[in-house]
Amino acid sequence: MSDRPVHEHIRELSEALVELSNKVLQNFYDALSAVRNQDEERARAIRLVDDEIDLSEVRLEERCLAFLALQQPVARDLRTIVTIMKINDDLERIGDLAVHIIERMPEIGPEMLDTFDFETMGHHAGDMTLKAIEAFITRDRILADRVVAMDEEIDAMHSAVFKKVARQMKDSDADIDQLIAALSISRYIERMADHATRIAGEVIYLVTGEIARHTDSGYEKLIQSLKD
Repeated sequence: MSDRPVHEHIRELSEALVELSNKVLQNFYDALSAVRNQDEERARAIRLVDDEIDLSEVRLEERCLAFLALQQPVARDLRTIVTIMKINDDLERIGDLAVHIIERMPEIGPEMLDTFDFETMGHHAGDMTLKAIEAFITRDRILADRVVAMDEEIDAMHSAVFKKVARQMKDSDADIDQLIAALSISRYIERMADHATRIAGEVIYLVTGEIARHTDSGYEKLIQSLKD
């Protein structure tokens, strides 16, 4: 690590994080498209890109650890590096979700997918992630709060899928395997939104020094919605 100013190192690490987020988001969107079109070639490409994402995540973490060891940052700079490392981990987990989605491809067909609007749901979760990264870049607390609020809409979409699957499973001729696959895809998208919310929480920590606590788990909120 060179003797360049600390802010230059942080800028480079931040740029690497943004580059990783772009790759993760595109791979996630490609996964939704691959399942929708039963595109096996694209599914294979998604797995290869996920390997690249994993490698990039490890390299970025190593760079952050080297920065901590050699520069020994304090106060705001220390919070920035800690935030980058946590967001880096969340992005890698979102990358895994893209692979989980294409793993469901052999289990669900286009006709079943037509009964669910996963692309709209997925792009909403993707937009949350994009806005969370933008909030990190701009240190925008208000935008981070907006991302946290957006999670409610994803929870409502996932709850709607859950109820729809439950209703269809009661039919004597229901294709249970496909319905379970559909519910899994919905869950993966909902998990992406959870990661976006966590990223927004890390931005709030970066800007204010306050650790955001999310008291209601996704499971608890789903159960509550079914009671309403």
